[in-house]
Amino acid sequence: MKEEFPLEDTWLPFHLRPLTPPQGMPFTELFPGVDMKQRYATLNKAGEPYGIHFGERSFLSNSRAALEAGEYAADKGRFHSFHDHVFRAYFTDLLDIGDMQILLGLAADVGLDSDDLKHALITGVYVSRIEQALHEASTYGVSAVPTFIVNEKFRIVGAQPVDSFRERLRLIQGET
Repeated sequence: MKEEFPLEDTWLPFHLRPLTPPQGMPFTELFPGVDMKQRYATLNKAGEPYGIHFGERSFLSNSRAALEAGEYAADKGRFHSFHDHVFRAYFTDLLDIGDMQILLGLAADVGLDSDDLKHALITGVYVSRIEQALHEASTYGVSAVPTFIVNEKFRIVGAQPVDSFRERLRLIQGET
C-alpha cells in the first residue's frame, strides 16, 4: 500500500557532497570496495512498497545546479513536480543531473521555461539561496539526506519505514 504524506511548501536544499567535481565522479572513487549490487538490492527492497525503483548508478553527479533549479521551480510553483522528475531521472533513469541540458529538459517536461531557467543558472540567481540553506542546515546538524526537521528541534535522519516515522513522531510529541 502506497501512503501519501502531505508536504509543506518548505524544503531545505542540501548539497550533500559539495566537493564533488563539476563533472561528477565514479562511485568506485567515492565508495571504494563497496558492493554496489548489494546496496542497490537493499535500496530497491526498501523502495518497492512506494513504487520507487533505483537503477544501478555508477557515477555521482554534482547536484549543485539541480538544487538551484529546484529553487527556480519553487519560485514558479512547480517544485514538487520538478523534484519528482529530477529524482526519477537521477535514481531510476541514471541521468546526469549535473548536466545543464538534462536539467533544462526536465524543467521543460514540467512546464518550466527552460531558457529562463538557463539564464538563472548561468547568472547565479539562486547561489546565495543555496548558500543560506547550507548554513541553515548546519545549524540543525544536517549531515545526511534525507533529514526531516520536526518543530525546528528534532531530526529524523534517513529514509525510514513508515512505522519508524510514526514511532519517532509519537516520541517527539511526548517531548514537546
